[in-house]
Amino acid sequence: MVAVRFHGRGGQGAKTASRILGTAAFMSGYVAQDCPIYGAERRGAPVAAFTRFGREPIRERGAIAHPDVIVVADATLLDDVAARVLEGVDDRTVLFVNTSLSTEALRAHLPIPLQVTARDVTGIALQQLGQREAISALLGAVAARLVGLDWESLRSAIGRELEDLGLPEPVIQRNLTVAKQCYESVEPAPLHKGQGWTAGTTSLHSPAYEPPTKGTARISAAGNSVLRETGGWRTFRPVLVADKCNGCWLCFAYCPDGVIAMNRDDRPVVDYAHCKGCQICIHECPTHALVAEREQEGGVAWTAK
Repeated sequence: MVAVRFHGRGGQGAKTASRILGTAAFMSGYVAQDCPIYGAERRGAPVAAFTRFGREPIRERGAIAHPDVIVVADATLLDDVAARVLEGVDDRTVLFVNTSLSTEALRAHLPIPLQVTARDVTGIALQQLGQREAISALLGAVAARLVGLDWESLRSAIGRELEDLGLPEPVIQRNLTVAKQCYESVEPAPLHKGQGWTAGTTSLHSPAYEPPTKGTARISAAGNSVLRETGGWRTFRPVLVADKCNGCWLCFAYCPDGVIAMNRDDRPVVDYAHCKGCQICIHECPTHALVAEREQEGGVAWTAK
């Protein structure tokens, strides 16, 4: 059985990438399953998704504790303790990271030796598709290549999943073209004997239950969101082009997190420590005075050694 774990931020497409990989494995003749895990649906919040496939029935369910391959959609997640990207890995684990940094720079940052591959999938999407964050097909293509699935099965899976999302045919075709570019940019991962591609399934794990007084989350204080800086969730930040702003206050009204204030000149001021980068303000601005600027890696949350 092959176990692949995806880590991303809400809105990047990690869930859909997992579905694409699972569908491609199924179309290749494997038994497959995929499932996501995330809390309240918030753009930028850490999310995870899991894909398993093999030749025998898969009886294990839930999160993948010891993945063969990890696909990371955002390098800043490597330093986010809540994301737990490197949990359960060893020196045989294959790690792919969407980053503009080189593989060598990325490897130097990691606390343990891993088989590492790095590609700037976001940069490819911006250049080829003009999209800022929808990289699900591209991540799914990279994952399929790493685990050795063929292109034809992947192509059918991408078409099926994107069609189910309601995307028009021209958009699907553009995604397929760029997905093939990403697919061909990496090599299949050298999965070790006893890891991946094994005929049997893994052993079942009995869940550990805690009493309600210990295991149930509690809200111990009111208004404590200010204590959790979420600026590191962003991949793009809203930036003001002052001479285009007409002071309409729509960005202030539409911001779901209340991180935009208006100064005395009726110009927006963004609290970047808490802005999650949802880009609602950018989409709602009638004069296009707010533009999306890609966060530089090594900025808010992540710095390579």
